[in-house]
Amino acid sequence: MSDEIQVTDQTASDEQEIPLEKPVSTFRLIATLGVAGMMAGLLLVLVNQHTKPMIDAYKAEQLQKAVYEVLPGTDRYDTYYLVDDILSLSLPEGVKESDYKRVYVSYNPDNQLHGVAMSRGESGFQDVIMVIFGWSPNTGKLMGMKVLDSKETPGLGDKIFKDLPWVGQFFASPDTPLIPTKPGAGKGRPGEIDTITGATISTKKVIEIINNGLEEWKPYLEQGLPQSSPVEVDEAPAEAEVQS
Repeated sequence: MSDEIQVTDQTASDEQEIPLEKPVSTFRLIATLGVAGMMAGLLLVLVNQHTKPMIDAYKAEQLQKAVYEVLPGTDRYDTYYLVDDILSLSLPEGVKESDYKRVYVSYNPDNQLHGVAMSRGESGFQDVIMVIFGWSPNTGKLMGMKVLDSKETPGLGDKIFKDLPWVGQFFASPDTPLIPTKPGAGKGRPGEIDTITGATISTKKVIEIINNGLEEWKPYLEQGLPQSSPVEVDEAPAEAEVQS
């Protein structure tokens, strides 16, 4: 009786045990990505629908506060829309409010014209700078200024709203148009506004925005304003539009 030696082909066995990978369908990949994209888009829409009213209400509240801030002494104000080159208290039916430029005309407790607030946005050093400012038609002087939105360089350009002494210059009743002046180089002119060293571009841009806004709106304001009801109290619109 002879012993038989059996030789096992280990390589062949291992190859037989490796399962074959099934090719993934390109259509299946595209369909999966498509469904995922649709779900993500739907989620964004739902979130936007839920948060937009709250965001709009917050913007309206902040804008309303800003109008009173740049027009110190205001008792109430009305919103006037520019419709066919004429200031109007109302808009045509069926139009979109955000498509129309507007100003905010304020009155004192005696229902006398007090001032006009105007919002305007222009490109600054980094991005659009959105400003609202108050102006007195009675004296031609500026009444105040507030930066509504800015993405200027932190530590430099953001001084246009963080540097309180600089902002205070706009509440000191300077004459208009404003004159940008290097600190210490002023000549005592009533409309001079000192710029900020290190933020010259941003500070000059704020001054330019105000001068451009006055140049745009003064011809319409000089035409006169429609009669406003003494008991009518207007609320700020949902959004402060960028006017250029």
